[in-house]
Amino acid sequence: MQASQLLIIDLLRHALRRHPRQEIVSRRQEGDIHRYTYADCYQRSCQLAHALTNAGIQPGDRVASLAWNTYRHMELYYAVSGIGAVLHTVNPRLFADQIRWMIDDAEDTWLFVDIGFAGLLSEFANELKSVKGIVMLCDSEHHPKAELEHIWLPVEPYEHFIGQHPAEFDWPALHEDSGALLCYTSGTTGNPKGVLSSHRAMVLHAQATASRELLDLRGDTVLMPVVAMYHAGAWGAPYAAPLSGCKLVLPGSGMSGEALHELIRTEEVTVGLGVPTIWLALHNYLRESGQSMPSMERVCVGGAASPLGLVKTYDEVYGVYWQPIWGMTETGPLASSAPPEPALMTLPKQQRYAIQTTAGRACFGVDMQIVNADGDPLPHDGTTSGELRVRGPWIASSYYRRNDPDTFADGWLATGDIAVIDPDGYMKVVDRKKDVIKSGGEWISSLEIENICSQHPAVNESCVIGVKHPKWDERPLLLVVANKGMELNTDMIYEFLQGKIAKWWTPDAILIVDSLPHTGTGKLVKNELRKEYANYLVERN
Repeated sequence: MQASQLLIIDLLRHALRRHPRQEIVSRRQEGDIHRYTYADCYQRSCQLAHALTNAGIQPGDRVASLAWNTYRHMELYYAVSGIGAVLHTVNPRLFADQIRWMIDDAEDTWLFVDIGFAGLLSEFANELKSVKGIVMLCDSEHHPKAELEHIWLPVEPYEHFIGQHPAEFDWPALHEDSGALLCYTSGTTGNPKGVLSSHRAMVLHAQATASRELLDLRGDTVLMPVVAMYHAGAWGAPYAAPLSGCKLVLPGSGMSGEALHELIRTEEVTVGLGVPTIWLALHNYLRESGQSMPSMERVCVGGAASPLGLVKTYDEVYGVYWQPIWGMTETGPLASSAPPEPALMTLPKQQRYAIQTTAGRACFGVDMQIVNADGDPLPHDGTTSGELRVRGPWIASSYYRRNDPDTFADGWLATGDIAVIDPDGYMKVVDRKKDVIKSGGEWISSLEIENICSQHPAVNESCVIGVKHPKWDERPLLLVVANKGMELNTDMIYEFLQGKIAKWWTPDAILIVDSLPHTGTGKLVKNELRKEYANYLVERN
């Protein structure tokens, strides 16, 4: 067989050859809608590659981005890795000190920044140790010079940076195991850890992502990744979309329900990617505004457990299939899903809904097992739970420049998820290892209580945490956000939970709150709540 290499730039070259006129649509930071084709994207990526090379960026160098989902960020995805450098996507919703720490840790040489983050950039730019230059993702007209006057590093607008460079580039013949994309975990304890993905891993992941076992992307799909391009590679969308030739709709910073609905309506989006809170926000907007979204066929949901209440709502109110997916930064990120296969869609709705609250089944290339505390494999019987381990060609084998033998043991990635796997291969995360509630030596699943609570018609969002108890070590505390304009009290929730969970799982207290804290990627921040309410039951008693 020929020794050809799997390289990221070939995904865009494939789109150039096969789908040159397909569109990429972006909501820009400048406030307007930008649209161009895969052919345009390829040509501008070539211009960017010339500019990066002229700036002295060498193979293996890290280049950071602090940016939303836009066409310019897409060009960085291809040009940076295409010349052999590594794109380091940085989460702009972190604190300035955290961002500076990650850029220093990665030893990034250049930094590309959306204009909306100019103020944030000014907080740490002069403290960076390795960055040689900054490029603002805009044209000269929108360049925020005044906000950046005190920065000593050279700063220029993106359109000037790529300038009049040629629209063709002689891409180097890289090895497929070369590093291509660096993402840091959104861990809540200690400093985040880097995950460095290779060209080979990302191309294989793109093929799996586009396949029917995961996102089932086709030429007539209109894909809108609401998951940010700074988080786990936007779940592979920038790579899988050109491979499949689907239309790509990039929402920029417009993550509100109203902003998302506008793009869904005008661009006739058929498939969306995002965490549950994104689709909750969209549902809230649709419910309050009376709008609909007839083009939408599926929302592919990961990053947190799928609440049964939202699964039912999207089916019964909007006719949209809620497709669970599972993964993490360390898994490339997608590893499993439950797409709307014919056998699944013919099941009675309650059975189908139950499967839609799982994480689906592992796609080709990914192996899964559950193990006990000693690392011994446990049966896939649908009831026995243990820590989930995974392995495969796009699963990390170590952290970037860090040794963590507990996470990467015996050729497996220990995920920190407590899960069950049934005989049909459906995996369900019953809790995070750090979130499971240990009451009197027995485990209580916070996710299961949240899942049931989500079905109450007056509940908008809920969260269960374990807090200190003088007798049982830990007991569950339930925090609930009510639907706007609906009456809700603790007695109503206790009555709703009765008979649906074991009596000893019943929360010792229920609090109705105005809102719950989330990370920059939309996940509930349970560690903050655990700190705030750690002694709630002790002090109450």
